[in-house]
Amino acid sequence: MDFKEIIIAVAAVGVISIIIGIILSIAEKAFHVEVDEKEVAVREVLPGSNCGGCGYAGCDSLAKAIASGDAPVSACPVGGQEVAEKVSAIMGKELGDMKRMVAYVKCDGNSEKRQMNYNYIGIDNCAYAAKMPGSSPYACEFGCLGYGSCARVCDHRAIRIIDRKAVVDESLCVACGKCLRVCPHNLIELVPADSKYRVQCSSFAKGKDVRNACTAGCIGCGICFKNCPNDAIIFENNIAKIDYSKCTKCGLCAEKCPRKIIKINE
Repeated sequence: MDFKEIIIAVAAVGVISIIIGIILSIAEKAFHVEVDEKEVAVREVLPGSNCGGCGYAGCDSLAKAIASGDAPVSACPVGGQEVAEKVSAIMGKELGDMKRMVAYVKCDGNSEKRQMNYNYIGIDNCAYAAKMPGSSPYACEFGCLGYGSCARVCDHRAIRIIDRKAVVDESLCVACGKCLRVCPHNLIELVPADSKYRVQCSSFAKGKDVRNACTAGCIGCGICFKNCPNDAIIFENNIAKIDYSKCTKCGLCAEKCPRKIIKINE
């Protein structure tokens, strides 16, 4: 190969490189996506567990929602107060009062308190057991099935199955919400960690049927609702529920409940 051919080859490579550079530059401008610096900063302080407890697909989606103002600065349940304070500083917003939330199982029916309809022999999975006749092998079709689906999805080992009933260790719970989504009977909800009184039942059945099924069930008498001085008891579908935004922890509901299913949280 003579010197002239080498020069031509080098020039050709140079021209091609320039053309590619121009094309890439045009493409970068055409497809450029503006990056929100606040979104990036928020994402960096989020825990990265991608649990979905905030209601978004993951930490990336939550960071975008917070940066755009669609989600509050305290939206991450796993990060708690520490992360919320960092996010509020990034967003330049006041954090305000932030209550720690924990998962709570609205059932007190262990194996001694509830009646059995039949013996379930199958996979230890609540979703499978809920598809059986009556949606439960127990006489109460609304109660905890006790096969541990909630415990298996808990990344923090905050749920144990004790005597065929799910029990939450609130010191370990970060309120991620995974257990709520796998419970086929929708027994688990998030409540303020400092809530003193809690209704330990979720049965929609009428009083007579509840009595026959479980000694720890709400019979729908409405006495708690009638005696609450702050309208903090919501009574519908034969079951009582506490509105913690109105509850002053006076204790009348627990005192008046004839079945003692509104219990003091120690």
